[in-house]
Amino acid sequence: MTRRIAAAAAGMALTCGMLAACSAAASTGSTLTLYSGQHLQTAQNLVAAFEKKTGITVSIRSDDEDALADQIVTEGSHSPADVFFTENTPPLEFLQGKGLLAHLDPGTLGATPARYRSAAGDWTGISARTSVLIYNPALISPGQLPAHVLQLASPAFKGKLAIAPQETDFQPIVTSIIDAYGKPAALSWLKGIKANAGSSHNYPDNETVADEVNRGAVAFGLVNQYYWYRMRAEIGAGATKARITHLAPRDPGYVIDVAGAAVLKSSRHQKAAQELVAFLTSKQGQEIIANPAKSISFEYPIDSGVTTMAGETPLRQLQPVPLSLSRLGTGSLAVSLLRQAGLL
Repeated sequence: MTRRIAAAAAGMALTCGMLAACSAAASTGSTLTLYSGQHLQTAQNLVAAFEKKTGITVSIRSDDEDALADQIVTEGSHSPADVFFTENTPPLEFLQGKGLLAHLDPGTLGATPARYRSAAGDWTGISARTSVLIYNPALISPGQLPAHVLQLASPAFKGKLAIAPQETDFQPIVTSIIDAYGKPAALSWLKGIKANAGSSHNYPDNETVADEVNRGAVAFGLVNQYYWYRMRAEIGAGATKARITHLAPRDPGYVIDVAGAAVLKSSRHQKAAQELVAFLTSKQGQEIIANPAKSISFEYPIDSGVTTMAGETPLRQLQPVPLSLSRLGTGSLAVSLLRQAGLL
């Protein structure tokens, strides 16, 4: 999620499901503050269902997840945040390293496969996405597309590639390339894709990449899969000219990103905060994520045996790079190289 999107979402959104739920919340005296880097509509729909079920009011503060993580560090023990909901795990790892997260209840952790949660037990995965190439077949055929992420920097794709390096979704891909090939190679790759995209195809967010590829302004780009599914839902299948495809199995550019949630150690509502994270991993919460009619998420549910209803390649059939979330780390090295390459 980018700062531009967050600004459009009005920075702070207060949601309170139904009036009956609000009245119940007032009677309990529990009001949670959720710092959310997730897409606003997804967060709102999950919160509305939680409020209706529990009678606990939740105030949502939306912004870029990195900005929220920095804010939590600045606020320290005085942070009003009770729960932090992110699109990616690096901000959670960052706060975990600062000792600012509370241990999650064992039952909550047990609802999520171990590979999708913190080994220390301080945060848990909620949903997942995978990186794909989005392309316009009128401009480039499937056979002409790169099969490996390093090929995106090839001069053959100059003027054909769209990127959104300001997106926090982009950082895990950079980290994966660093892990596979080292920092010098990753920096060289970043400089190469910057040259290929130029100033005209370096966009502020993945929504713009998808839109520009779809309308034929640029041949292809690298995004997460749900941007294409969301675009198709918004404009209709007939108007969706773009297609998506995966990079080669286990290629470092074929990355699974995980959205996660954590309870802040400084929260004054520990029980209610734990309830909210537990709800996100519950069957009801996961079914909201799985059903695009309810969340417009198009992300993969990863808990409670729930599967996506969006017609996507099933999560279990994906063949991403075998990179653990702990090795994705805090994303700080990726950000450093992006700055060195002049992409941030």
